Amino acid sequence: MAKLQLKNLNKTYSPQVVPVKDISLDVSEGEFLTLLGPSGCGKSTTLRLIAGLEQPTRGEIRIGDRNVTYLRPGDRDIAMVFQSYALYPHMTVYENMASSLKIRKTSSTEIHRLVTEVAASLGLTELLDRKPGKLSGGQRQRVALGRALVRQPAVFLLDEPLSNLDALLREKVRAELKQLFASQKAPVVYVTHDQTEAMTLSTKVAVVHKGSIQQLDPPHLIYTRPANQFVAGFVGSPQMNLFVLKCQGNFAIFGDVGVTLPDLPTVPPEIVLGIRPENVCFVDGTDSGETTIKGEVYLVENLGMQNLISIRVKGLESLTVRALLPGDRQWSSNMVELVFPPRLIHWFDVKTGNRLPDF
Repeated sequence: MAKLQLKNLNKTYSPQVVPVKDISLDVSEGEFLTLLGPSGCGKSTTLRLIAGLEQPTRGEIRIGDRNVTYLRPGDRDIAMVFQSYALYPHMTVYENMASSLKIRKTSSTEIHRLVTEVAASLGLTELLDRKPGKLSGGQRQRVALGRALVRQPAVFLLDEPLSNLDALLREKVRAELKQLFASQKAPVVYVTHDQTEAMTLSTKVAVVHKGSIQQLDPPHLIYTRPANQFVAGFVGSPQMNLFVLKCQGNFAIFGDVGVTLPDLPTVPPEIVLGIRPENVCFVDGTDSGETTIKGEVYLVENLGMQNLISIRVKGLESLTVRALLPGDRQWSSNMVELVFPPRLIHWFDVKTGNRLPDF
């Protein structure tokens, strides 16, 4: 199996439009890399560059020991699954899955073996004689995956393959994908704006913004140690609370109270404090020994298993803290006291947005 390498990959349409800016990364055998980011960030353009559907302005793409930067898509030994399935409507499921093998002049015996094996793994055996028009959305997506799998490529590329599915079907197919690619050795590059897909499927996530990789890490580090303010705000639902606060002495001033700053070489005039809603703690009336923040509950959103609580901070009514509580958790009045556990606070530089190091 091969390793995929991108070296200083760049795509420039004009001085003002640069969707891919010097992206470098490696995807090894058995790794599942997700390019995660908002619409227009450059993730799909990067995938198209890897596939050969677009040519880079500069940089290098290597698959194994081959430089494939300027090879045609058909010469790169990649398989791509599109958002729109891209099935041939006049062909049966069997014929769709076998089409690329026939182009490569694979023997009919080998085609039959590969198609039947992959069809069995995807639960498509009973559908091999049907045409796409008689399949559901989830079945069509599995056929598109099967067509890629029978090729046994050096690299798999998936471009938002679940975005056309409804929520329940997306969850089902996502679980199938995770099991399916766990048994594959070829590198996988998956593009999505859905962070749930990125966190559940990936061994590594590259968060992309304005054409650049903001952070490349395993999913748990993306979530627990975001590299900058963009990653912190983009990954996580509900979104992380982020506040720009003034600093006095060793404290960040939060309404009427001061939150102890981390040990910094120099205390800046302002700092960004981040804390996820699920890490905000309600004080139950007993003395916790920690600095508490007083506020007023003004909105409760029932999310089923949890309630999302919005609180106006006393002394700084323009500032809202959002907290997640279990659905059965009650509080006695609209006036509440909150605690931000120090180990769960994230600190960012106001000017650069970068995470401040833990000293």
